[in-house]
This record gives sequence, structure tokens and C-alpha cells, in this order.
Amino acid sequence: MRAMVAERLGEPDVLTPADLPDPTPGPGQILLDVEAAGLNFADAERLRGTYLPPQLPFIPGGEVVGRAPDGRRMLAFAGSAFATKALVQDPVEIPEDLSAGAALALLVQGLTAWHLLRTAARVRPGETVVVNAAAGGVGHLAIQLAKEFGAGRVIGTASTPGKRALVRRLGADAAIPGDVDGYAERVREANDGALADVILDAVGGPVFEAAPCALAPFGRLIAYGTSGGIDAAPIDPGILSERNITVGGYWLGAHLRLPGSRAAEPLHDLLALAASGRVHPTVGAEYPLDQAAAALTALAARRTTGKVILRMT
Repeated sequence: MRAMVAERLGEPDVLTPADLPDPTPGPGQILLDVEAAGLNFADAERLRGTYLPPQLPFIPGGEVVGRAPDGRRMLAFAGSAFATKALVQDPVEIPEDLSAGAALALLVQGLTAWHLLRTAARVRPGETVVVNAAAGGVGHLAIQLAKEFGAGRVIGTASTPGKRALVRRLGADAAIPGDVDGYAERVREANDGALADVILDAVGGPVFEAAPCALAPFGRLIAYGTSGGIDAAPIDPGILSERNITVGGYWLGAHLRLPGSRAAEPLHDLLALAASGRVHPTVGAEYPLDQAAAALTALAARRTTGKVILRMT
């Protein structure tokens, strides 16, 4: 098989192409011929050694669309996904007319968005939901799912006019700049002068620290990433108690590893929503396998929108 391999930790340019023996399936495993692999912020962070440091040499990636030996087209979590072959367990069959990028968008990002809204924030009908980094992989689906789940008003933050235009096309009622200066004031203005009920934050740092000031009593702030930096963001407990605000977090990887976890079950709902046209996964960019470093660099620099994938052919 062909693969992109890291012999050392560092930035994405440590990845180099290699020809390796095909993996051998173990009990319960299936060897897929990979059509495409999905990219996530975690892939760049693992290369740097700041997130679940890998054992070297290392093939990044955690999700694929590919063909099973019997010809079925499958979507699955997969370690070492930046390769033309991948070992998987419990894959989900997907239709031929669903693009690989759309399918991959629904796995890590789609499940994360679903659980952020349903499991972590427990959004109720009529509530106002703010999605930070709303043009990204999780954000663009959270915007659409919040509407699907009955949110009364959905506000997305994004860093450029083009990204904010995308957020509006995806169904957000308002799209605003996401920088920290004036954050709470912009949220309130976009919500007709009212504070928000839920904020989903993938940015972290000062933006996360500012978010409680944009929340109404009994509001919920849910963190699921730190794309804006990993510096600690202290939150004044006086603000939390004064407004009865809840601060929480969500990580799909930890959820999936819980004993008896059924975290992946909403995937079938997501696939059905996409098939019906009620949710539109957005593929922001496709790169060939040998350009994995360029793809990860663009993703980590927040130059992309929607889902970013690697094509094997």
C-alpha cells in the first residue's frame, strides 16, 4: 500500500510517502481499499505530539471511505488512515450516490455536532444557539442540526466575509465576526438584544473566556476544541453563579471509548438527514494523498471550510 508516514514529530511537512506491506486483518477486522480519508485538527496535533502522542513511525488519520472485499462501500473509523489500505471494525455501509467527502463529514464532525447539541448542551426548542467557528467541519453541521432540532435562532461566528456568507447559506439566522473584542456585544446584537442560551466553542483561549458574558441565565457553554490556542482560559466563578451558567466540554473520542458506548448510533440518523437533503455536508477541499502535508497545513491554519479529505486516486 501507499501511505504518508511520519518518522519524527513536528509540523505536517514531516510526512513523507512510503510503500508499505498491506496490513493483515485480525479477528473482527476488515481490510478496505480506501477511496478517501478525512482530515481533522487532531491529526496535526498528534503529529506535533500535543494530543495522544503517537508511537513512531506513525501514519496519521482516523476515518475512511473504502471498499470491502465483497464490494460494499463502507464508512468507518480507522487508525493509520492516510493510506490506500485500512483495517476497520464495525464499518457502516453507505450508498453509491453519497460522495466520500459528505460521508466523511458525517463521521467525526457529524457525530460531534449531534452530541454537542443533544447530549452535552441538551438544546431545547426555541433556544438561541451560537456556534463559534461555524464554517468549519463541526460548525457547519452544528448550524444545520441546531435548526433541525428546533433552535429558535442560530448564530454563527466566522473569521472572514466569505466564511460568514457560507454560514448564512447553511441556514444561520446571523453570521458575525468571531474575534474576542466585542464578542458578547455582537452576539447580543445578532440576537435582537437578548443573550444566548447555548454557545458551542471550538476556539478556546480568550474567546472561551468571553463567552459567558454572552449567555442568558441557565445558559450552557460547551467547549470541544482549542483551534485558537491552548492557553488556559480562566472563567470567573462569580459570573457562573450569578447567572446560573453551566460550562462543560465534549470529546467524541472519549465518548466512543466508554464501556457500552452507543455514541456512534446517531450516524444512521445523520446519513438519513443527508440522504433526504435536510442536512448538507460541505466538502471544502480535496487533496491527493501525497499532498497530505499541504492539506493539514491549510486545515490547521483555518484556511478551509467544511470537510477536508484526501483522495487515494
